This record gives sequence, structure tokens and C-alpha cells, in this order.
Amino acid sequence: MAEEKKTEVEAEVKEPETRDAKKPKKPKSGEAEKVKAELEQTKEQLLRTAAEFDNYKKRTERERAGIAEYAKCEVIKKLLPILDNIDRAAAADNKSEDYLKGIEIIIKQFGDLAGALGIEEVGKEGDTFDPNLHEAVMHIEDETLGENVIAEVLGKGYKLGGTVIRAAMVKVAN
Repeated sequence: MAEEKKTEVEAEVKEPETRDAKKPKKPKSGEAEKVKAELEQTKEQLLRTAAEFDNYKKRTERERAGIAEYAKCEVIKKLLPILDNIDRAAAADNKSEDYLKGIEIIIKQFGDLAGALGIEEVGKEGDTFDPNLHEAVMHIEDETLGENVIAEVLGKGYKLGGTVIRAAMVKVAN
């Protein structure tokens, strides 16, 4: 009987050792802190990388939009003298009504094209003079007009979005 008790005690003693051997060893508290610090550092690095990538995407989109607007402006600059000449021809007295109708159709087509491209005309009589949009080529004194008011537009100005393609040539009062 004593041997049976001894065997049972040994079995009980050996079982816990066997169970503990199967369990993973707990890391020491210093190692756990080190692993946590590395994890936190990796997490911060990942967040920074994600933020940098998001900023990169936004920056490249802005640059792409700027390049597209610049390309449109260059094409439009080449079309503007044609539009100016057509305006002059329409203003001239011509005896043929068909000629005048043809010119008016061309002006309308160019106007429609400009509108489709997002081109806006700047500088109308009565507007306030803005040196960012207008080029003052003449100055007059006129009591009927306010100060820094456009008295006459000598050459139309155009802009695309926030970019001035060509400043309006104007006569400014007072």
C-alpha cells in the first residue's frame, strides 16, 4: 500500500511538470516591454507611411490638374488672335448680310468652345479695375464714373479657372 501511495504521489508530481512543459514559457517582463515598444514603433511607422502616401497622392493630383490647365492655356493663347480678328471683321461695315451672318456664327462657335473649356471673359465696362485681371493702357477723368472704374475695354481679357490667360486692356476712369 505504501508503494501505491508513493506511485500516486509521483504521478501527481509528474503531471504538473508535464503540463508546464507543454505551456509556452512566459517572457520576462523586460522582454515583454521590449516587444511592446517595437510593436508601438512599427505601428507609428506604418501610420506615418500611410499619411505620406496620402499626401503624395494629393500632391500629384494637384500637379496633374495644374499641368492640364497650363496646356489648355497655351492652346487658347494661340486661338485668341483669331477670335480678335473675327470680332474686328464683324464690327466693320460690310454690304453682304451673308458675310456678317457667317462671322456671327464663327463668333458664337468660338464662344461656345470657350465656355466648354471653362474660359471666362474678364474686363467689362463699369467693372472695378483689378491689376490682376486688367492692364490699364489709358487713364481718363470722367465725373460720371467712379474711381478706378473701367471706362472702355480696348482688348478683351480671358481667364481659365484661377489662371489669367490674357489681361484685359482697358481705359480706366479717375
